Amino acid sequence: MKPGIHPAYGPVVFRDKAADFAFLTRSTMTSDRTVTWEDGNTYPVVDVEISSASHPFYTGTARVMDTAGRVERFERRYGRGEAR
Repeated sequence: MKPGIHPAYGPVVFRDKAADFAFLTRSTMTSDRTVTWEDGNTYPVVDVEISSASHPFYTGTARVMDTAGRVERFERRYGRGEAR
């Protein structure tokens, strides 16, 4: 790797305030705000809007579209296509 062209890569805390959830990982993102983590060290903190703790897909609150009903409604409206 070329020296001096890559951003600094270090530990960062990502915090989802909506779900009261935070996790420590490594990233190139930086922040002026800091937080004291469970291990007693201070890390930069980045606030995010959605994480795995608040995303509908991961929490099981995602809605499923009724595609079978749409197909049946289409066939009722326009008829079933004939085989060619």
